[in-house]
Amino acid sequence: MTASLMRQETLEIPAAAERLLSQGHDRITGAADALRAHDPRFFTSIARGSSDHVASYFKYASELMSGVPVASVGPSVASVYHRPLSLNGGASLAISQSGKSPDIIEMTRASKAAGALTLALINTEDAPLAQACDHPLDLLAGPENSVAATKSFVNSAIAALLLLAHWREDHELLNALHNLPEHLEKAVNTGWPGVAEALAEQTSLFTLGRGPGWAISNEAALKFKEVCQIHAESYSSAEVLHGPVSLVGDGFPVIAFAAGDAAESHVAGIADQIAGLGGRVFVSSPLARKAQIIDVPRTGHILTDPLVLIAGFYVMIERLAVLRGFNPDQPRHLKKVTETV
Repeated sequence: MTASLMRQETLEIPAAAERLLSQGHDRITGAADALRAHDPRFFTSIARGSSDHVASYFKYASELMSGVPVASVGPSVASVYHRPLSLNGGASLAISQSGKSPDIIEMTRASKAAGALTLALINTEDAPLAQACDHPLDLLAGPENSVAATKSFVNSAIAALLLLAHWREDHELLNALHNLPEHLEKAVNTGWPGVAEALAEQTSLFTLGRGPGWAISNEAALKFKEVCQIHAESYSSAEVLHGPVSLVGDGFPVIAFAAGDAAESHVAGIADQIAGLGGRVFVSSPLARKAQIIDVPRTGHILTDPLVLIAGFYVMIERLAVLRGFNPDQPRHLKKVTETV
């Protein structure tokens, strides 16, 4: 049986990451120099879908490593409502794999007109979004033909981290990124054994995370819905006990994304607590005592750990889609490029 495009592209993640790290240096350092000169007091992000989960990831990365806050702005403020925003003194990061969505382009133009330094992460170098911003940054992920984003998601996050690391001259993060492809290779070759089989008959579940891991949880929940037709809701581990936990019954599935950071013990503790209520809980932390532990590679840095988590998850979710009888490359009602006004 021929492997799906989604599986093939997931297995390309380490090579795509290496290509970005080796070939994307000049543009990213140039954008970082512009950021240093501009000295933004805040960032805004402009994105939808998987790209918006990268934006959430960048938000946590920037706030944790630089202290510069990041706020998501609704593209429709510019494209539908035609209202200006006060963005002078800030910077704007648009993320769009295709670079074609009219609302993302219009909000980027509006941000530039409002005085923001505008940057964009794009997987198509000659896309219209590249013309609308000050600094277009090519993701160098290569063609991605499956509808579900995989390698473009990971390269978007890596590009955002590279931008942050060069802007703040964070050599620890730069070193972690340099070593990331070998960890990604381990992740995609290991996958999450047994998890797909455990979820094959499920129709609803939770994903959990905290900090950067919550952004990854959001992406995972989208993929459950997108390629497996499983209703999935993503929650911060700090929020799940405030109401949603009432849905947990015997065997209710939960996937908890825990990285090696200050939130790990909290995420593992919540995973154990939900397992104690009867949930079937999987968690990527050796600190868990009741939840089932997913053995994943660790990278030694709080901002690269979650990217290894999502790479291994993509292997699992493709297998789950196939087990459930779905073609992961052609999700129902979806197309590769969604152009929203």
